[in-house]
Amino acid sequence: MDLVFSPPAQPTVAVSGSDKRFPVRRIFCVGRNYAAHTREMGRDPDREPPFFFTKPADAVVADGETVAYPPETENFHYEAELVVAIGTGGRDIPEEKTLEHVWGYAVGNDLTRRDLQLAARDKGRPWDWGKSFDRSAVIGPVHPAKDVGHPAKGSIRLTVNGETKQDADLAELIWSVPEIISILSSSMTLKPGDLIMTGTPAGVGALAVGDVCVVEIEGLGRISTRIGPRE
Repeated sequence: MDLVFSPPAQPTVAVSGSDKRFPVRRIFCVGRNYAAHTREMGRDPDREPPFFFTKPADAVVADGETVAYPPETENFHYEAELVVAIGTGGRDIPEEKTLEHVWGYAVGNDLTRRDLQLAARDKGRPWDWGKSFDRSAVIGPVHPAKDVGHPAKGSIRLTVNGETKQDADLAELIWSVPEIISILSSSMTLKPGDLIMTGTPAGVGALAVGDVCVVEIEGLGRISTRIGPRE
């Protein structure tokens, strides 16, 4: 195949306890998947069907990296999230079979240009400018499910400069991981390398230059991100 330019490098994330890397194909994100967060965003937390948005694969940022304060925003937010890594693809996956398709789990931080997201939401426009910008998906090492199991409960916590901002339990997810995978696979074929960010608890808030944001999920460790100046 004769390409007009060299293709970009394959985005990857680390694998816990290994030198291997997990190749990233797509990043799906679940919107408003904790009741308290749904309320703080001004919406009714009734159990309506989940909705999804995406981030580009090359938006991934590793644990310990500095993220520059992004352009076109004055309200840059953190969002602690459990990340599901798909290892076996499938379409129309029955809920009782979904966990067979999970390769592992990671700690994530869905960085958000909240002012742009809300402006788009209020106009009925897509969220891309608020959610899908460069370096907006901080994702820690993926822990193989064979080692950590399939976490359905456990603490999910975020601090900024040591001060707790988000503190919840994975059991509070409105839509569970098996439900999310089954519903998503009914719309499109999941494939190895797909990541799913499962939603954030209440307590989202702004980040400033110099802040250090730490996300920790019980059994999956923690990730840390420093916010650098605009570039």
